[in-house]
Amino acid sequence: MSGGFDAKLVSRCGIDCRVCVGFLGYTLSGGKSPEICGGCRTREKLCAFITNHCHKLADKDQIEYCSDCSDFPCENLKKVDKPYSEKFGVSLVENLMFIRTNGMEEFLKSEREKWKCPTCGGVICVHTKKCYTCETNKTGET
Repeated sequence: MSGGFDAKLVSRCGIDCRVCVGFLGYTLSGGKSPEICGGCRTREKLCAFITNHCHKLADKDQIEYCSDCSDFPCENLKKVDKPYSEKFGVSLVENLMFIRTNGMEEFLKSEREKWKCPTCGGVICVHTKKCYTCETNKTGET
């Protein structure tokens, strides 16, 4: 998939790891991270955002994304979604609803367009609004 956008990099809660500061190898303060995250689905640790009940459903392959759950959107996901939406301008619930309605391929296409650096074609970070390839911010300024 062009630009590295891949369904394997979309977490159960709707975060697109491809545009995450940790996946890009940086910290929120702008420094280089000593550890690069491989994405939520590759980590051995359980997700801190979802409950043990959710993990059990996922482990039994009953849900792939939170939107597959009969409780979607649950209170726990809403608690994660609200600050994420307010601070970074991205709703995890809306991401999951988009995937449910339009499919993963359309979501990935939308993500590529939304987060493509206007200067170099790299990836703009959702958290810092910066392209770490060319140092451009989302508005195209360096």
